[in-house]
Amino acid sequence: MEVVSEGTMFSLLDRLKQQAAQAVCERFGIEREVAESALLFTRSKHADLQTVGALSLAKRCKCSPQEIGKAIQGALEKEEVVLRFELTDRGFLNLWIRSEWLATYAHRALSLRLLGAGQCVVVDYSSPNVAKPMHIAHIRSTILGDAIKRVFQAVGYRVIADNHLGDWGTQFGKLIVAYKKWVNLDAFQANPVQELLRLYVLFSEEEKKQQQSQKGGQVFRHSSDEEEDASPSPLLQEARAELVKLQRGDEQNRALWSLFLEASRRELDKMYQRLGVQFDITLGESFYRDQLASTVEALVQKGLAVEDQGAIIVPLERESTVGEKLPPLLIRKADGGFLYSTTDIATLLYRMEQWNPTWILYVTDERQQLHFKQLFATAKQLGISANLEHIWFGLMRLPEGTISTRQGHLISLEALLDEAEERAFQVACECNPELTEAEAREVARVVGIGAVKYNNLSKDRQTLLTFTWDKALALSGNTAPYLQYAYARTRSILRKAEQQGLSPGAISNLAPMEHELLLRLLWFPIIVEEVAKTVKPHLLCEYLFEVALLFSTFYKQMHVLKAEPQLRGSRLALIDLVSRVLKKGLDLLGIAVLERM
Repeated sequence: MEVVSEGTMFSLLDRLKQQAAQAVCERFGIEREVAESALLFTRSKHADLQTVGALSLAKRCKCSPQEIGKAIQGALEKEEVVLRFELTDRGFLNLWIRSEWLATYAHRALSLRLLGAGQCVVVDYSSPNVAKPMHIAHIRSTILGDAIKRVFQAVGYRVIADNHLGDWGTQFGKLIVAYKKWVNLDAFQANPVQELLRLYVLFSEEEKKQQQSQKGGQVFRHSSDEEEDASPSPLLQEARAELVKLQRGDEQNRALWSLFLEASRRELDKMYQRLGVQFDITLGESFYRDQLASTVEALVQKGLAVEDQGAIIVPLERESTVGEKLPPLLIRKADGGFLYSTTDIATLLYRMEQWNPTWILYVTDERQQLHFKQLFATAKQLGISANLEHIWFGLMRLPEGTISTRQGHLISLEALLDEAEERAFQVACECNPELTEAEAREVARVVGIGAVKYNNLSKDRQTLLTFTWDKALALSGNTAPYLQYAYARTRSILRKAEQQGLSPGAISNLAPMEHELLLRLLWFPIIVEEVAKTVKPHLLCEYLFEVALLFSTFYKQMHVLKAEPQLRGSRLALIDLVSRVLKKGLDLLGIAVLERM
């Protein structure tokens, strides 16, 4: 991929900004940096480009926005790329670009700048707990992380995609107890992960019964996987004892743990393959278990961790702000046990040693915001140089409430994908009865999975999602199937042209609708860069939907194959560019396309 200079929307916007800033500095005597930061040219529904910087600079320049706007317009009137200007009463400056410039540089629509050249970014995503089936809530981290990986690769970063599996910890003590007490071996043989889920839910139900019972006036509490319970139920005491045996290398418990892990990995691999998601490395929590004691010791030796009532904590007062006081990070319990926080520190140190990344991105839900603030504050005290960022997303809920594995309130990811493909299959058969069943199934696979992915990616990741089947599997409107269909239509037109011996020519003589469409296509690299900077893939979804809508309007209003030769070649070239932008954009989202639908 080339390093882009002249002949792109990047270079045009930068040139306009520089010229406008220079004019304002010379006329009003303000700092160049201040002028440049204010005078940004952006898209507008009122014009090709717009800058509202005159409004923000008026007070500093001690003049009206109109005066600043006139100074900018005077400087830009020499710019041959600009066809005309419009200065509004509020000092907003609207610009229209010459169609000839757009046409000349249409071939640069897919050219991206290499922002990350020579830099490494680690993306930590998906990371489900093993011995449980993936459910619909897992898809947010998995799909978001995959799109983030693809976008960062596109802008030149070396990306390490790490699936940090939850394959060690308290839940295995619970599962071992449940397996020894209640396993149905036939069910385990047929579907091991589903049987493990049944056992996990059964353990939680039995523990809850003990919670509700009383012995000597003591009410037992229901525990979370990492909760330090001062009065654990008898069942939880058994689980902790089995966990200690596992951690100390008990042969039977290690064999069960390996059995659970192997079965889970097989199921996970099937889901990832179905989703088209690939990782560069899969290192679960168990990989770091032998490093936890030395990690704690190193923090103590550096004076960063101290003992507190038998436990080891990292005080974080120095990293607290006026608005937020960070509680200390617990890294070893009083009984000597380690926590997720300990594993995360060991993982961070390993990643720095192995890859020396510029960035590490953690893609998890919003509930872990405090944990990552504590982790990042600890990393700062350790002198870790990488930029650490928590790419958090809103929770996914069911209409009846929170998704909970413990209570069995979940919809499996497999069931979601099955339903998506089945609904897409019914639509494919109705719309294209000439398709064979195999062809319809392939269309359904691509369309169904695309619909599920896009449903998650098209919303701002920080919003709460309430899952409903109709929303998750929608096939019309701002959806992947709509974009996939737009792409398939472009391919159909280009195939028909080829069959008639016609081919794309030079883009020229643009009608207003064509001008608008080409301008949007040339904006593609800017959108991709914005997604990389904000880590918000929904911006790319919004852009692609706009392109598809513009293409649909263009195709309805303009003759293509029946147009006169020069216009026909130009319009075929424009359609070819639409096709390539849609395909590349959907690929960055991890969504496949079809040549025929």
